[in-house]
Amino acid sequence: MANGWKRLQATDPPVVELSELLQLLPIHPEATRNEKFRNPNGVARKTFDIASRHPDYQLVPSNGSALDREVLRDFLERPDHMAKIALLIRQGIAAGELQSLPHDVEEEDDYSAPEGRLLVRRHISRERNKTLRKRKIDSVLRQGGQLSCEACGFNFEETYGDRGSNYIECHHIAPLHEAGEGRTGLGDLALICSNCHRMIHRRAPWPTPKELRTIIETRSSQRSRIPTQQTPVTESWRSTA
Repeated sequence: MANGWKRLQATDPPVVELSELLQLLPIHPEATRNEKFRNPNGVARKTFDIASRHPDYQLVPSNGSALDREVLRDFLERPDHMAKIALLIRQGIAAGELQSLPHDVEEEDDYSAPEGRLLVRRHISRERNKTLRKRKIDSVLRQGGQLSCEACGFNFEETYGDRGSNYIECHHIAPLHEAGEGRTGLGDLALICSNCHRMIHRRAPWPTPKELRTIIETRSSQRSRIPTQQTPVTESWRSTA
């Protein structure tokens, strides 16, 4: 994109730098990391695959893949958004925060959604920051609040007694691709139960706790309007009566 959607050569500094960066990503198994893994020639070829699918490209495009078209489409439709994601991925590699996804994240196919698996990994790493969670809980308790889910109202202590005392999960309201880097304030955090937390992260776009609460309330209202079925009165009952 920065090169006017023209291909780059293997010797171009941006290609060499990108090759070195991609080789640092820990998401690929060691068995695939031979001497050609993400080398400058391969990176340069990929720039051609993407550039040759641009609407203004006049010659015969390379073979490439369907993913090349998706990437190009996303950059053409949302250039600022995609550039921000790219920057966050770079920062995550540099900080060593992008590791293999934990098992509970890998189970969900939907984590390949717009934020991308790498950004989801970073987002969830932030949510597991015990210090931030403790500060949020302490703040709520100091103000006389209860540790109830901000989406559904579930309270662990009310249900589980001492075992659930002072327990609730912490959620960063804004996804990384929207919030970017920076310090996290307590106002950026929401206290929610495990079920609601999972539902928020299930697929993009992620609803806020307030939006999820609206969904829950709407469903509850719909269920309350459904009439309960009456047991049919049989002829034998009528004759007995």
